[in-house]
Amino acid sequence: MNKTVKIVLATVICVLLLAGLGIASMFANRISMNPDGTVGNSAGNLNNEGLFCEYDGRVYFSNTADHGCLYSMTPDETDVVQLNQMQVRNILAGGKYLYFYQFNAAPQSGPGQIEGMRSFCRSKLNGSNVTTLTRDVVVTGQLVNNYLYLLTSKASSTSFYKLKIDESEQVDLANYNINPACAGNGVIYYNGTQEDHYLYALNTANDVTTELWRGNLWYPCLDGDYIYYMDVAENYRLCRYSLTQNEVQVLTNDRVDCFNVGNGYIYYQKNDSVSPQLKCMRTDGSDNRVVAEGNYTRINMTSRYVYFQAFGDELTTYHIPLGGTAYSVFSPAAK
Repeated sequence: MNKTVKIVLATVICVLLLAGLGIASMFANRISMNPDGTVGNSAGNLNNEGLFCEYDGRVYFSNTADHGCLYSMTPDETDVVQLNQMQVRNILAGGKYLYFYQFNAAPQSGPGQIEGMRSFCRSKLNGSNVTTLTRDVVVTGQLVNNYLYLLTSKASSTSFYKLKIDESEQVDLANYNINPACAGNGVIYYNGTQEDHYLYALNTANDVTTELWRGNLWYPCLDGDYIYYMDVAENYRLCRYSLTQNEVQVLTNDRVDCFNVGNGYIYYQKNDSVSPQLKCMRTDGSDNRVVAEGNYTRINMTSRYVYFQAFGDELTTYHIPLGGTAYSVFSPAAK
């Protein structure tokens, strides 16, 4: 083999190797699309700042025992793992990725973490490969199939848009307040904020909105056939509306500050100037019980536990087994 042939062969081999590496890199960096029907988190959690998110056998959460950093654990609160060193909220999960809004650095964070402050991010489920998707201030975000629906706020404007998870597409949908938290079956259910508080449905397949019901509601939460909501016209009492029967059921006449619903239970904060209480009841309004005296907020739920905080104290999280009333401080520690 002469020298010229050797040079040509070496060049061809180098080109093939570089091409192979390029293709491998392209596939490695390609964002996998989600299975149909993906919803990032429950409306009840997101309306309570999305501090907990259960997905595929793991619970992803903001650990207030460690400056609000992102952690994961099993639903029974074992196998606790720290995923990053940023304070997070609005946690979403779907397919191979997590999405979250990070807005503050823990004291031990390095320069690389500081650069990512106040940004909505995507990462792998183990917390690696963090990518900033937007630096807009995200008020509420939801994941539906392969799009993130984000309500964002700026100094003088509000924007609601959808962003494909691989960042290949962004579509502006409204310049007013639309809360995308309540989603199911490819539909985002939200209450009006312009001229009324009716129930609307945004079909995420074509971005077409339809009016569903002329109620007067706030913070709709989908659970089965029902939309649970706070009744604005009746002192923010808690009700549910049947999507199939077009019927309303009053669940409590208590004035409600915040609530969460799932797995057969509702936990809510009763607003009362004399005796405010955190309360629990069945989803049909029965078995109403007091959990704690005082003002509580940020009620998040998983399949096994309910998590909440005392109003004005963001450093302590309490937990209680789902359906129970005996609570204690939640202090998870990574292995």
